[in-house]
Amino acid sequence: MPTDLPTSPPRTPDHTTRTTPRRTHDDAPDTAVLFARLAGLDDGPERDALRDELVAAWLPMAHRIAGRFRDRGESVEDLRQVAALGLVKAVDRYDPSRGAFESYAVPTITGEVKRHFRDRMWALRVPRRVQELRNRVRVARRELTEHPGSPEPTPAAIAAHTGLTEDEVAAGLEALESFSTLSLDAELATGEDGYSLADTLGQSDGSYDVVIDREAAKEGLRRLPERERAILYMRFFEDMTQSRIADRLGISQMHVSRLISRSCARVRAEAMGRSV
Repeated sequence: MPTDLPTSPPRTPDHTTRTTPRRTHDDAPDTAVLFARLAGLDDGPERDALRDELVAAWLPMAHRIAGRFRDRGESVEDLRQVAALGLVKAVDRYDPSRGAFESYAVPTITGEVKRHFRDRMWALRVPRRVQELRNRVRVARRELTEHPGSPEPTPAAIAAHTGLTEDEVAAGLEALESFSTLSLDAELATGEDGYSLADTLGQSDGSYDVVIDREAAKEGLRRLPERERAILYMRFFEDMTQSRIADRLGISQMHVSRLISRSCARVRAEAMGRSV
């Protein structure tokens, strides 16, 4: 005999689907209609005005992206200008048929700011590979010390975390300290009396030039007649006047002057590899 089994009430279909809401920002205006209109306009005043309106509408978003890169050695105002340039490029290149403007503009603006740091902020031009090592080492150090009380990671720990070799980590660590250069007038604090970086640099020694000149002239002097060598010695080593030399040798002062000029010209020519 059939038994009526209790049945559960029919389940009402739930048409409400839970989805993770897309993150929106206050600086993401609804400009889809304006972009569609922009795409249909030819170059001219009307298109330029609409383009400027779109740039102004999205400029707060560009400023927000620029703010992510603060405290990296560049002023916020300069970063905002770079981000604004990236925004203009995004507006000019955006194709409304390929999705939302924000998903295209964010990486475009971010990439422009990163290029600014890579190409403009280094005081010295360094290879891109070194810049990449610097960034990987910087991120690894931050990740390894994100917990309070974490010790400063060793190069070996950074190498294990990043998959780099210890030599590559050493290059990245060195680049971390080489982002900007010191002024030669920068004071170095050592003891009570500070001194500038320029004080630690050597100076040119003119004596080296004298040694080079003497060696270059030595062979030419040896080939001069004995009397001309004696005249040059008295004039340039004993500091005698031409008149005194003339009196000692029993010749005229004018003749001494000609001999000195001719001898010097001959030695100079031989020193420079020319023949007289």
